[in-house]
Amino acid sequence: MIELEGVPELIDPVMVAAFEGWNDAGDAASTAVAHLEREWKGEVFAALDAEDYYDFQVNRPTVFMDNGVRKITWPTTRLSVVRVGGDKPRDLVLVRGIEPSMRWRSFCNELLGFAHELGVELVVVLGALLGDTPHTRPVPISGTTSDPDLARRMGLEETKYEGPTGIVGVLQEACTHAGVPAVSLWAAVPHYVSQPPNPKATLALLNRLEDLIDVRIPLGELPEDARAWQVGVDQLAAEDSEVAEYVQTLEEARDTAELPEASGEAIAREFERYLRRRDGGGTAGGHATDGEGSPYRRDSSGGDRNRPPKPPKPGTDDGDASED
Repeated sequence: MIELEGVPELIDPVMVAAFEGWNDAGDAASTAVAHLEREWKGEVFAALDAEDYYDFQVNRPTVFMDNGVRKITWPTTRLSVVRVGGDKPRDLVLVRGIEPSMRWRSFCNELLGFAHELGVELVVVLGALLGDTPHTRPVPISGTTSDPDLARRMGLEETKYEGPTGIVGVLQEACTHAGVPAVSLWAAVPHYVSQPPNPKATLALLNRLEDLIDVRIPLGELPEDARAWQVGVDQLAAEDSEVAEYVQTLEEARDTAELPEASGEAIAREFERYLRRRDGGGTAGGHATDGEGSPYRRDSSGGDRNRPPKPPKPGTDDGDASED
């Protein structure tokens, strides 16, 4: 029996989860949940026992000083809750951690135990994968589910993926077997600039999540950081003619493939998002968004941390395995 002392009765709760590791290219998914925690001042109410799920030689604990006392932070997965105000208030249960090293089925069952006790109505798992997508175009976001009815109602794809999977795929399947509606949102990150952070991909995930659960998400400085990230990558790519040519090839392929995608539905969705933000002002849930403490701060050291590598040779495997 899971004890949830101090957690109030939740309103139409949705669980939003992301895990660092294989399913988190550019740290885009885990950073999205961290953004929600910070903007809505999430309160951690539970943490999974690290010794049950993590190999500490893979994910090592860290030592820090607290008022002269040495303490250790263990790698784990934590749950927090936030209440979103507005005309239609609802609560979010945020799950943020590291992909476990072992006992994945027990890990998922423990998270589902929390979902059951809290009355969670929908689980949304965020992920990011490497892909042949240019950094100059909108980030592709795919929404998938194993539930055909949910796919029809929410305008999602019914997943047909076969192959290696990560904790995102395992958790979604566990939700399906437990009868809990579950959705995965995937951002495609350019494989040639995969280093974190990627605020543009994080922003795209949050925009899609906003549409999915009908909640306006305060973005703070994230749009500005996304623009600055793209300008920085533009400058780095322009310094190498081979990379610039490769990016142009990706742009042409993307533009050709997406000509039919300028649909009325896509235009209407963007217009609705614009109206929500115009009418709602610059805050949500009663909290100001001053952007301080943002993890998307640009590196002013002048280093080459985000310098894109040479494009892959034809016929080589240029990215991680990914799932739909």
